[in-house]
Amino acid sequence: MSPELIETLGDELYAALCSRTVVDPLTSRYPDITIDNAYHIQQRMISRRLQAGERIVGKKIGVTSAAVMNMLGVSQPDFGYMLDGMIYGDGAAIDAATLIQPKAEGEIAFVLKKDLMGPGVSAADVLAATEGVMACFEIVDSRITDWKIHIQDTVADNASCGVFVLGDRMVDPRGLDLRTSGMVLEKNGETVVTGAGAATMNSPVNAVVWLANTLGKLGIPLKAGEVILSGALGAMVPVKAGDNLRVSIGGIGNCSVRFH
Repeated sequence: MSPELIETLGDELYAALCSRTVVDPLTSRYPDITIDNAYHIQQRMISRRLQAGERIVGKKIGVTSAAVMNMLGVSQPDFGYMLDGMIYGDGAAIDAATLIQPKAEGEIAFVLKKDLMGPGVSAADVLAATEGVMACFEIVDSRITDWKIHIQDTVADNASCGVFVLGDRMVDPRGLDLRTSGMVLEKNGETVVTGAGAATMNSPVNAVVWLANTLGKLGIPLKAGEVILSGALGAMVPVKAGDNLRVSIGGIGNCSVRFH
């Protein structure tokens, strides 16, 4: 894929983000697109956001569950960038019209106090570099028509990032077994998804290890102060105006968000 086409597709996705519209799947138009091509398109899309004045505040890991990997036909996760325009606090009210086709995921967010630079990062390194973990919602969104995505589509589209909501407190993960931290996600007062930390690469810590080492090969660090979203603990939940959501994660805390 030529540099010119990569730039064009990155600009197309950025324009779709700004106008809250969708584009046809890249994989349907360019069947030979590779995951490497897709990451270059993602970089172009992110560079446009940075030029517009946003700044990177963290990173996210996606496609962490076996079910989603099987659905997309891949054997590894993907990653995207979190920007300051994406952050909401616990209890926030989000205007649904600012998103296109949002879905909510309950996740564990890691807040770093030290840089992590792979390769060679271990689980112990991740825990030592973590200031604390928080319950969070990732509100994923797609600029691709009807979520008709293959892995290359979601990667190019910044791993289908929308916005994220950080929970009510931060706790030290070293006193917890994050694999067995249970999640209950409620929508409008009804439990709609349950899960546990083990859904995310057998532990959310493993997901952050993967990210640090994958980005390290590209010369990209995880930086002190960044928020790392470690992957969904259960299925995605479609959301719309009028919905109220709450997620509770055992030993960590709660997070709530509403849409209007």
